[in-house]
Amino acid sequence: MSKQFPGKIELNNETVVEEMKEVASHDLDHAHNHSQHTSYTDTSNIPFEEFLHYALIQRTQEEHSALLQPEKDQESPSFSSSYKNPFGRWTNHRLPLSQVTSFEASTANMTADQLERANARRALRQAGWAAVFYLITTDILGPFNAPIAIAQLGYVPGIILYSVMGIAAFYCGILLWRLFIHLDSDRYPVKTYSDICERIFGRAARHVCTFLQSLQLIVNVGVICLSNGQSLAQIVAGESGTGYICFSVAIVIWALFGMVIGQIRTLQSFSLLANFSVWVNLLIIFTSMGFIAHSPPNYAAALSSMGVPMGPIVTHAFVPLPTTTKINGIMQMVFAYGGAMIFPEIMAEMRRPMDFWKGMACAQSLIYVAYLIYGVFVYSFQGQFTLPLAYQGVSKYSWQTVGNVMALITGIIAAGLYGNIGIKVAYVNIIEDWFKGPSLLSRKGHAIWAVMVIVYWALAYVVGSAVPQVENISSLIAAICIMQFSYTFPPALRLGYDVLTDAMSEDAVYVPGNGTLGRKDSWKDSSRWRRGFLTGRVWFKALNLVLAVGFLTMAGLGMWGSGVSIKQAFEVSSATSFSCTAPV
Repeated sequence: MSKQFPGKIELNNETVVEEMKEVASHDLDHAHNHSQHTSYTDTSNIPFEEFLHYALIQRTQEEHSALLQPEKDQESPSFSSSYKNPFGRWTNHRLPLSQVTSFEASTANMTADQLERANARRALRQAGWAAVFYLITTDILGPFNAPIAIAQLGYVPGIILYSVMGIAAFYCGILLWRLFIHLDSDRYPVKTYSDICERIFGRAARHVCTFLQSLQLIVNVGVICLSNGQSLAQIVAGESGTGYICFSVAIVIWALFGMVIGQIRTLQSFSLLANFSVWVNLLIIFTSMGFIAHSPPNYAAALSSMGVPMGPIVTHAFVPLPTTTKINGIMQMVFAYGGAMIFPEIMAEMRRPMDFWKGMACAQSLIYVAYLIYGVFVYSFQGQFTLPLAYQGVSKYSWQTVGNVMALITGIIAAGLYGNIGIKVAYVNIIEDWFKGPSLLSRKGHAIWAVMVIVYWALAYVVGSAVPQVENISSLIAAICIMQFSYTFPPALRLGYDVLTDAMSEDAVYVPGNGTLGRKDSWKDSSRWRRGFLTGRVWFKALNLVLAVGFLTMAGLGMWGSGVSIKQAFEVSSATSFSCTAPV
């Protein structure tokens, strides 16, 4: 039985090695031409079928390696078990070690530079699915804005929408995972989200994606510097409230910390810090819930940051607030689940990307439960006085300080993770792609990385100081960027992928090096478009189209709502851009 990709990309299990060794003879001229005229990161002239072909080889190698790993010390071992095809079919074969696919089969005819980069990329693939769990949880878990989202919507819509957005985030994460494993290989690695966009929608889509991703990451880092600055300002103020530190200085301190932690280059190294961060975050949740249950709200902070005067605590099933406020509440939920943007980067550093879904499922289950419990609990005790950073909402200074100190630790780790991904995106697209610079793992690459870290965190300081309003800046970036990466882009990309692969259904079996010669027709012909849209699972394409348009519409509403709220907040908040006055 053969393993088959969508379209006509096939490998036969019984002759898998021989089949792949033939790649060398089929694509010799093809590889030579591309090595002379195409940069390693420029894949715009490579046929879509070739990505599928080498991705199938890559996943087969990984699957065989994982199955044979326990017996690697035996001489020519074999196993008899149910072997899971990376793309969904089950076959039963005895696979001697001599038939396991080799690295050389997937990298035949690469230039010396291309082979060096492929080896470097393989060296980065060290993370397992447990590390993915900690990285995703560190990336996404930040339930401290969940209470403000519930406060802006009310119990009923808040709980329902948190559940709906959580399910949608998981579905979109699965779509990204499936796209990655169908398009990534050592020869043509998917290193960033923009690589997936380019392979499906072209070079222009890559540039749009890179811009939005860079914007989101730099703002995320800036928001965390802002949050840590607020925590530090509360600590310095002391119980009497007379202590003082210039708020802009409080933010720049964390930017300097980031310049140090940013020197860590691999996500596998970050997973150790991420592990620690997850448990500290959970400790903040449990301790702050205890503090909030035994402390009145922080009325002074609520008045200073949101303009809410002191009064009795009120909660609502449906909150009677303006539409813009409710839209911002929804955008807070989008921000809460907004980690899909770095999923491809995490998968790019996994030993076996097929296991990504395990880490993602565990992480998002924990995140959903934490968000919902924490959000409802805090809102029940603090009502309209709920702060954007809920653990700062206790009035007793000592309890504030416990939450603030722990949040400083987890915040800088999360910011370091975002900065790591953001700088890698910039390195791949600017240094390697535009300037044809050295690999990140080279000596020169290390030096360039060190400089980029300093510049990146300096920009993050500017972002955090320019708009010192955590809830509003997070709502704005959620609408502009996070909504697209976590919700709009995945179904749109899957729709494009399905159209491309279903259009291949009447093409000849793909032969590496033959380019598009096996295609029955071209994209200039209406027949190919018609086949792409109207064959295969048409209902699935329609579903993804509806979801993409719906999420894009929601993003437009979010941009409007957050823009109005930022204007209103500056009118009542004590903090202004680059000010020494803290908003809490």
